[in-house]
Formats: sequence, structure tokens, C-alpha cells
Amino acid sequence: MKLMTLLQAPGGAMGSGVSTIIMIVLMIAIFYFLIIRPQSKQQKKLEAARKAMKPGDKIMTSGGIYGTIKEINSENGQVIIEVWEGVKMKVDINQVFALPENNISKK
Repeated sequence: MKLMTLLQAPGGAMGSGVSTIIMIVLMIAIFYFLIIRPQSKQQKKLEAARKAMKPGDKIMTSGGIYGTIKEINSENGQVIIEVWEGVKMKVDINQVFALPENNISKK
């Protein structure tokens, strides 16, 4: 009769601590594989694309401005892009959000 009383106790008297730890570890694993890992992979891919940029590449900034790279100044982290003939803009290299050939679907 005592065994039945223990099994019916709320939360299970014997294994509640172990099951709580297992649930926490499981939640952390799910969080890692669904959120952290894909984000870090995407960040590495973006950094590799930024390092591979060269003058003449077509880019899009995080503000949605399309342009062609004219000059890269790696000392101060700036890129000079041409958005129209004769119209040049100086943009921080971290604001180069997408390279059109990789991330934007062609219509």
C-alpha cells in the first residue's frame, strides 16, 4: 500500500529532481539546435561573403539600397558604393546585408 501512495504523490517523490534536470537539458538542447546554431551558421556565411567582396560586386545594404562596390577601405571598415551613375555613397561594411546573387530571388 505504501508503494501505491508514493506513485500517486504529485510530481513523483523519487524521480522529480532527475526528470526536472532532464527537461531543462532537453529544453536547452532544443533552443541550441533551433535558434543558436542556425544563427551562428548564417553569421559565419555573411562574414565570409563580406570578406570575399571586391570592387565591381553588386550588393544590397541593410537599408535596402542596391549598389555596386567601387572601393573597399578595410582600415576604417567602409565601402564606397555607386547607387546610380555618378552617385556614390560611403557605407559601413557591417551594413552590407545581402549580396543579391546569393540571397535575393531573381524575378
